[in-house]
Amino acid sequence: MFNNTEVDHLGSAAMKSDILTRQTLKQALLQLSTQDRVMKDLMQTYGLPPLWRRRQDFQTLLHIVLEQKVSLASAAAVLARVQALCPSMTPAEFLHTPEKSLRDAGISERKLSYCQSIAEALVDDRLNLVRLRKLDDDAVIDALVEIRGIGPWSAGVYLLMAMRRADAWASGDRALAVSAMECYALDDVPSYDALDDMAARWSPCRGAAARMLWHAYLCKRGQ
Repeated sequence: MFNNTEVDHLGSAAMKSDILTRQTLKQALLQLSTQDRVMKDLMQTYGLPPLWRRRQDFQTLLHIVLEQKVSLASAAAVLARVQALCPSMTPAEFLHTPEKSLRDAGISERKLSYCQSIAEALVDDRLNLVRLRKLDDDAVIDALVEIRGIGPWSAGVYLLMAMRRADAWASGDRALAVSAMECYALDDVPSYDALDDMAARWSPCRGAAARMLWHAYLCKRGQ
């Protein structure tokens, strides 16, 4: 629960930092709650969502690739088996791990080729995750999608969870689309273009809005 005094005090400062922390996440949602009744109701019903923070490293990129078009639980199980094969989870170690072992761990042939492409880009410095920190959101997306295996959705998730940019958005995310339908009582699951248009009204707090919609989606399913 929160009151108008708290909103007035925190809302104006909500986006002073473009990196989400627990505090700035709360501030952003308080700001959204003044403009969007559904967001206010979701926060009151389900509470503050997790940050779901991830490291800015190869393992996170690999994890995101594994999550493409499968359940979170399935991707996590495969990741755990890959970690057993590659304890340090560096790009070089991954590239030196036998392909058969990685496939046996549950990585499909296509996703394996994506992960290898990302690892190679990191090894030869075509992709430098430290340099990404100096770029604005659009430039980060552009740099990531140049690498085979990273599309707009994967780049958006990295921007959201690893870089924790305040206005990041995971375009093409099925759970966000379903949650938007449920929370906003839409007749159908919105197309990804329609969802992106809907998310535009939450800018510059789309990172907080995404977390709230994901949180509601998981809570409704007992996860």
